[in-house]
Amino acid sequence: MMSGDHNHADVSTTPVSRLWMALGLTGSFMIAEIIGSYVTGSLALLSDAMHMATDTFALALALIAIYLGRRAADIFRTYGYSRFEILAAAINAVLLLLVAFYILYEAYERLFQPAEVQSVGMMIVAVLGLIVNFISMQLLSGKKDESLNVKGAYLEVWADMLGSVGVIVGAVIIYLTGWQWVDSVIAVGIGFMVFPRTWVLLKECINILLEGVPVGLDLRKLEQSVLAVSGVDEIHDLHVWSLTKSQHSLTAHIVLQPEANGEAVRRAIEQVLQQQYDLHHTTLQMEAENCAREEDIH
Repeated sequence: MMSGDHNHADVSTTPVSRLWMALGLTGSFMIAEIIGSYVTGSLALLSDAMHMATDTFALALALIAIYLGRRAADIFRTYGYSRFEILAAAINAVLLLLVAFYILYEAYERLFQPAEVQSVGMMIVAVLGLIVNFISMQLLSGKKDESLNVKGAYLEVWADMLGSVGVIVGAVIIYLTGWQWVDSVIAVGIGFMVFPRTWVLLKECINILLEGVPVGLDLRKLEQSVLAVSGVDEIHDLHVWSLTKSQHSLTAHIVLQPEANGEAVRRAIEQVLQQQYDLHHTTLQMEAENCAREEDIH
């Protein structure tokens, strides 16, 4: 029997219009920073543009999750289209890592041969970026506590504000001292801010695509919780995996104790899984005898 009564309020409460506005602002200025880095010669601006790219993709993925989450499953995709969000996130993470490695290499080269940086133009672009980040945060702040998608995007934009502040500080130092190498140092600093989040994102995407156990879930503890339910004798063929970051599924074979009521035991197990592990999409096969053991014998 299968349980699937989980209400995806996260999708229904997300302010789509505000996400689109924030995406337009962030995406447009990401392109402006790339152009600005080319014009001013600032590697720090390019690094901050990469950082802003994480915001852009976070907002885009939030919108993808909303629209795909509303599409019903069909005869060809019985799980629906939610997994597309994970594929897009994995591609995003790989691209960002490649750009980050390029920036680190370029920064290393510039430490030996500093490039001329237009500090005033660099500062103007960074200040505009800071303003864009602030506006985006205001657009998302009202709903960030009601939606996982919006909260994730909000935190990305908040982190990018630190990058913009770093570029501004670097521009001021270069303007006052003429130390061109500061631009490379700021670029590396911003790059290392992106590395951990991007690596964690990629690892999580790979784990989901390989249908690994969701992060933070202790499978042994879950198994013991099921075995503790009255009427359960054994559990085997236990699998827990994720379709998306927040949509988890479980299947298992439950061997009943003699005289146990299968339907009552199933309901009791589902209650434990929902209350203790937030698992709402479960398929449980109730057995009088261990079918896996019988197959081994034959």
